[in-house]
Amino acid sequence: MPFEQIRDIICKQLEIDEADVTMDTNLKEDLDADSLDLVDLAISLEDEFEVEVPDNALEQFETVGDIVRYFEEL
Repeated sequence: MPFEQIRDIICKQLEIDEADVTMDTNLKEDLDADSLDLVDLAISLEDEFEVEVPDNALEQFETVGDIVRYFEEL
């Protein structure tokens, strides 16, 4: 399922515990991800799912759930 894959990537990228990541987790507020973290995360997600994430989509990712829903809709 995409949530587990995405959670694993987020945890590895931001060096956080899986228990800290839920669908409602806010990337910036809860995980202190800055814009560089989000770009790195997008690159990792693109590699994992073999798709390109457009900049306008990346800008709309506020929560982990936003990312999961994006990849479920592909």
